[in-house]
Amino acid sequence: MGVFEALIETTIARWHGIKAPNKPAKRLAAELTDTITAFEALRGTMVFEDEPSSFEAALQATKEGA
Repeated sequence: MGVFEALIETTIARWHGIKAPNKPAKRLAAELTDTITAFEALRGTMVFEDEPSSFEAALQATKEGA
């Protein structure tokens, strides 16, 4: 078990008073590492404000056309 997995199990035990009960639960906790790593890789690459959503664009177009 890696450091991150141990930290997850410790946190769950601390906050919820339970330990990962079976292998599938431990596997899912381990997969959380990959999910977090994937999200961290996207940090700084996704900026909502770069291009307004279609609703916002429609509002602006209506406002400018009036």
